[in-house]
Amino acid sequence: MLEFEQYFSAQVFFIILRETLESVIIISVLLAFIDQSFQTTADAIKTPTNTNPLIPNKQSETGPLSANTSSSLASKFKTEIILGAIAGLSVCFMIGALIIYLFYRVSVDYWSLTEHYWEGIFSIIAAIIISVMGFGMLRVERWKGKWEHKLRSSVNPQWLFDENQISWAKRHTMFILPFITTLREGLEAVVFVGGVGMSDPLTTLPLSFLLALLLGLSIGVVIYKFGTTVHLKYFLVSSTCLLYLVAAGLFSKGIWQFELQRYINLCNGQDMSEVGSGPGSYDITNSVWHVNCCNGEIDGGWMMFTAIFGWTNSATYGSVSGYIVYWLVIVGVVYRKYSLERTATEGRYQTVSDQPQAEGSSSGVRASLGGSALVSIQEEVQSDARISVDSRTLLLE
Repeated sequence: MLEFEQYFSAQVFFIILRETLESVIIISVLLAFIDQSFQTTADAIKTPTNTNPLIPNKQSETGPLSANTSSSLASKFKTEIILGAIAGLSVCFMIGALIIYLFYRVSVDYWSLTEHYWEGIFSIIAAIIISVMGFGMLRVERWKGKWEHKLRSSVNPQWLFDENQISWAKRHTMFILPFITTLREGLEAVVFVGGVGMSDPLTTLPLSFLLALLLGLSIGVVIYKFGTTVHLKYFLVSSTCLLYLVAAGLFSKGIWQFELQRYINLCNGQDMSEVGSGPGSYDITNSVWHVNCCNGEIDGGWMMFTAIFGWTNSATYGSVSGYIVYWLVIVGVVYRKYSLERTATEGRYQTVSDQPQAEGSSSGVRASLGGSALVSIQEEVQSDARISVDSRTLLLE
């Protein structure tokens, strides 16, 4: 009877699952985010919020065009996300093939000499991109009102396609983040699986890789379906919190990778973090805590915590400080943006309230129109601050 261990490696399975999870979480959240945002906008176009007969409604003129524009933008962003992931995997395969060729041709693993420097760089870059995107996701509810007004006013958002209006990086953020994520995770998987392949039979790789990939993709599909069915507000809050947890772990892990590479260099190139836990596997002069188990690099289930939350059983001063500083910066920026928007909203509402009424034969109609609009504004500001006040005041002009 053939032994199962000849065709399955638990270590390879968890390595691939760990790298797959981090990628599919980010990609599924982005896809669900696009579906939620543009579906909500399309529904708002089909059912205009303007019920005042004195305010002209341009829905009949611009409804089909706006709906087509919304669908076009959604398709464009989702295509960029998928292409970014595919491009990252493609570049990863090419670099991985080059690394394997050099290893067997020259018998020197050049990647491993600076492996953790590259992983640290990719981790910090991904954390920064995720953080910036998180700020935007928190503003979608407020942006939604402005998009409704622009689409209803026949303002086609061509700036997203116009190279002269916005930088390439901003126009293709949905491509860059999946590209960097899949590239970094793929390179990590190539390095780790390559190391395991030296000790385990090659027959263990296909089944372990396939099962881990299927499980990771299944988890991604569940996250995507959840994101497209839950209410937009709750999805934005939950997904942004999840992305910030991932980003905080990436930022801390990036600093940890730099410090680990420095320790490896002091040990003449021997990666002590992959040989086990305990004395000698970490730099005691730079250690905040160390436990002789739960190693996120080699111990099964703990790899999941490492992939999602940046867990490490051997924390350093830099990694702990980086984690704390990251959250302090995020909380400070979010609070600052919230304070500025609240002040701006109150200022706009005060400006509309103090606006003088027109005189003459049309003063009665304008007063009635202004009064009903101000009541509507006041109710919306008090009940739900999702729609910006300035998008409503434009209807009075």
